[in-house]
Amino acid sequence: MKKLIISWFCLGLALLSTSVLAQNGTVRGTIFDDASGEPLFGVAVSVVGTQTGAVTDFDGDFELQLAPGTYTLQASFISYNALNLEGIDVVGGEVTVLDNLKLTEYTSDLETVTISAEAIRTTEAALMTVKRNAAQLMDGISSAAFRQIGDGDAAAAIKRVTGVSIEGGKYVYIRGLGDRYTKTVLNGVDIPGLDPDRNTIQMDIFPTNIIDNIIVSKSFTSNLPADFTGGVVDIETKDFPEEKTMRISLSGGYNPSMHFNSDFLRAGTSRTDFLGFDNGYRDIPTKGLTDIPQFAEVVGNPSSERGQTYQRILRGFNPEFGGRRDQNGMNMGVSFSLGNQLGLGNNTLGYNLALTYKNSSEYFQDAEYNLFGKSRETGETELEPLERSLGSYGVNNVLLGGLFGLAYKTDLSKYKLNLIRLQNGESKVGVFDFKNTNLGAVFEADQYNIEYSQRSLTNLMLSGFHYLEGSNWEVNWKISPTLSSIEDPDVRVLRFRRPNQTISSEVGLPQRIWRSLEEQNLVGKLDLTNNHQLFGKIAKLKFGSSYVYKERDFLIQDFQFSTGNTSLNGDPNEVLREENLFSESNRNGVRYSPLFIPNNPNSFQANLQNLGIYVHSEFSPLDKLKAIVGLRAEKYDQFYTGSNQTQTIVLDNEKVLDDMDFFPTINLINSIRENQNIRFSFSRTIARPSFKEMSFAEILDPITGRTFVGGLFQETTNGGTEVLWDGQLEATRINNFDLRWEKFLPSGQLLSVSTFYKTFDKPIEMVQFLSDPGAFQPRNVGNGTVAGLELEFRKSLAFIAPKLENLFFTFNGTLTESSIRMSESELRSRQLTAREGQEISSKRDMAGQAPYIINSGIAYTDFVGGLEAGLFYNVQGSTLNYVGFGNRTDTYTVPFHAVNLSINKTLGQEERIKAGLNVQNLLNQSRQEVFRSYQAEDQIFTSLNPGTLINFSFSYSL
Repeated sequence: MKKLIISWFCLGLALLSTSVLAQNGTVRGTIFDDASGEPLFGVAVSVVGTQTGAVTDFDGDFELQLAPGTYTLQASFISYNALNLEGIDVVGGEVTVLDNLKLTEYTSDLETVTISAEAIRTTEAALMTVKRNAAQLMDGISSAAFRQIGDGDAAAAIKRVTGVSIEGGKYVYIRGLGDRYTKTVLNGVDIPGLDPDRNTIQMDIFPTNIIDNIIVSKSFTSNLPADFTGGVVDIETKDFPEEKTMRISLSGGYNPSMHFNSDFLRAGTSRTDFLGFDNGYRDIPTKGLTDIPQFAEVVGNPSSERGQTYQRILRGFNPEFGGRRDQNGMNMGVSFSLGNQLGLGNNTLGYNLALTYKNSSEYFQDAEYNLFGKSRETGETELEPLERSLGSYGVNNVLLGGLFGLAYKTDLSKYKLNLIRLQNGESKVGVFDFKNTNLGAVFEADQYNIEYSQRSLTNLMLSGFHYLEGSNWEVNWKISPTLSSIEDPDVRVLRFRRPNQTISSEVGLPQRIWRSLEEQNLVGKLDLTNNHQLFGKIAKLKFGSSYVYKERDFLIQDFQFSTGNTSLNGDPNEVLREENLFSESNRNGVRYSPLFIPNNPNSFQANLQNLGIYVHSEFSPLDKLKAIVGLRAEKYDQFYTGSNQTQTIVLDNEKVLDDMDFFPTINLINSIRENQNIRFSFSRTIARPSFKEMSFAEILDPITGRTFVGGLFQETTNGGTEVLWDGQLEATRINNFDLRWEKFLPSGQLLSVSTFYKTFDKPIEMVQFLSDPGAFQPRNVGNGTVAGLELEFRKSLAFIAPKLENLFFTFNGTLTESSIRMSESELRSRQLTAREGQEISSKRDMAGQAPYIINSGIAYTDFVGGLEAGLFYNVQGSTLNYVGFGNRTDTYTVPFHAVNLSINKTLGQEERIKAGLNVQNLLNQSRQEVFRSYQAEDQIFTSLNPGTLINFSFSYSL
């Protein structure tokens, strides 16, 4: 009985202590060095008037458990001025976060600096300090801004970063350079996106409450991967959320020209399409067969075993070739996120969880895809139509995503685990009026398209950071495997020739296409840092290594259908009706032909290995001058297994790219004043061809009718005597020179002027394939240069009137002049097809480089009131897109004047509710690309009107 009483007494004390502890509040913060922007290890943080205190860890973090009340904290560290933090309100059971605390070096008998907690919470001081002292040209946005502004995902947030634009609501472009020259990494590690042929991962899958910072590096240092030119975007997820967060968000979008439209086009779906994947509804009828019978071998004996197999396959094709009209709904999305950190003795455990679901639709009316060429008569300047396609199509897109992060920190080490799973499904159904006038084969046809694409990605990242006690060494390692796949099951294309509604090889026989891609990706990194003294000042020496391995399996299986003597009436869904199919009693009925037998250039396996090592040093040889020098070496090998159509070229794990490159980098920073820098940088980087580009693959886009042709294909003319392209695709080497003056002003204001110059050795551009209208191929073209001038500023209008201090005008303008010295074959092709009176220069514009870019806007930001609103304008000058060849002329983008309105508001005393409104394309502009030629009227290449989209969002923090 005595033991029982003692046990109950002890339990009561434990419960009482837990209850008392539960009434305490938590104060958390991070302390940085004002000069370097780096976290300070070992800062003493004490509660004035008490014996309570804490010490910052190697991340600069500290935590205090305090009873409810108002306190003054003091942060002190040897050789630094002390910092008093007044008015810290602590509420029982809640967390008070102190953002971006900075200590300044002790320079005199300066008294303790005292500031209020409220001022700390409303700044991005640490990020601005990091930017001012960064080794490379960089911009960024921090979690402090996320909390106040209310952006829901990374795509919405990064648009606020200078020089950054978002394409398609998800992909990042920097300084107007396209995907080939822009790179996205997660926590410093390269991971593929849902489209593994892109360098950038889609940004809208990352909710802002799991992000610590988004950093955009615009110049290269040797510890970064070398395959970028425009910039690198690094999304840094939170290790340890400052406070417990549980948020549910709802979003919607309405486009008056697209949604609740009874003409929206749909096709049959599987029961799991709403989750972003097909459940087998679209499976290929030959699934599991290694020997597919062909018509020629069974036509004489349909009842044979192979004849019956042939008929079974034929009847296994879904008979639907055309969609149906059906009203669609508006866009909708829901997301949930959860995060917190827990104390485990002297250690800390942090976790983040985010789930996202988005379902959206688009309906494009009067969509136009055309092909034009030069006339055979050199005296005729106007372009002649080769193909015209005008119609409408509906798109339904589903994204299902999950992110999970776990972090564990001890006194001297930190371990982090991140898991990402993405699933995306997109269906397209179109109806077009097609006209062909190429090579005299004039006809008109009704075209029907159905396609579905499902993509998935699973990424795991494990990392560790170790601070070696008693030394100045830091060790950082990361390993990240990724599995990704793309399936395009049962892509369907059919044309009926008008007016008789017939099908023939002249208009193109009906097709069914199955495409699949499987890719494995493994990335490993090891970085070591030594902090030491050089020239009497703090210096850093970094060195390390990285390894990347990728492997891809790619396959296209394409079936074509001959209709025999079948009589048709123009209904696309009647072609594969039972009574029309080949059988014992109907031997001249509809039949299939597998175009991938016996040779299939669209089946290949490829792999690559990239081993990198680097050394990187940061030091100050003179007062106010910082030098960052480094050298990176990468050994890159890419292998290919596959053949061309005729099997005259067969490669069996042949090395198609063998590069050993050195990438030097120099960055000099002269701090002419505390808030002003002059920066100079030089670096050498590279842009390599993707697996798809370094292949024999021919990939059809059924909606546009355009075909991608792999760079290994040769193109010849004049009976094969003249080589237009030799099939030897190479990497592009780039030299980068940057000079910038920058001035940092209070309240996040900024003024900078930059000039840059880049040289490109054998840049890769998309060139029109002369022998196949509507086909485009990546090729190395002549050497090129880009020179540019960039002006950036963000200025409060308080200089007009003090009441306007929260109103900011932002501007980022870039002027560039690009030039490519054409290859001999391209120059000759232009000379041979020149118009009368036209002078052909040996130089032209560089593809993908805009002559000017303007990002501007006016924004109201009230951090205290939780209101942010802005009107933003973006335009990009007419840019060469596809390079012409022979009588195929260049295509250019038409400037798209984007005017967008954004309003975000935080509601409630505890700021738990956030609402947002965003209106895109207020001017209702169309996106267009045109054919452009000497003294000719521009002709439409592509024309789509995205309409005006009204997005709204609502989130609640539990």
